Amino acid sequence: MKIIALHQDQRHYLEQAAEILVLAFAEHWAGAWDTLADGIEELEDMTSGNNFCRIALIDERVVGLIGGIPEYDGNVWELHPLAIHPDYQGRGIGRALIEDFERYVASKGALTIKLGSDDEDDMTSLSGVDLYDNLPDKIANIRNFKNHPYSFYQKMGYTIIGVIPDANGIGKPDIILGKRVQKS
Repeated sequence: MKIIALHQDQRHYLEQAAEILVLAFAEHWAGAWDTLADGIEELEDMTSGNNFCRIALIDERVVGLIGGIPEYDGNVWELHPLAIHPDYQGRGIGRALIEDFERYVASKGALTIKLGSDDEDDMTSLSGVDLYDNLPDKIANIRNFKNHPYSFYQKMGYTIIGVIPDANGIGKPDIILGKRVQKS
């Protein structure tokens, strides 16, 4: 596997990556990227300005992608999106992309990475409850019911740093995770 930067002029890779966005988010995050055109539009945005997108290739086939958006004058980068082709999940590709992402943003002077991971389908104990009632306790006792990605990010060293209650409708929060990438 190799990881390279994705550029807008790499149409064959752009279309493969857009297809992965549609496939990877179809089951639990419908509405994220419903069509190939939606995925292409997202990736064109992620390959413009100061944003960036990198892809994982196996035999010249895109099997995963990761994007980054600089914030706070580059001190913080948002990891958005991360997607692995369903046929290649569980093979270390997501881990490799995140590690590559962390090295890249650290080399740019970033201090912190943040990301949001929605829970729209009752995948965690934070879904379907009133998060305005004792939120710290609910975060401390979070449970993963349906393989929500927050557990993967925690294995990668990310910490839940907040929750946006009702971000996607009543009882459908966005779980915010973060990780420091520069040591003092």
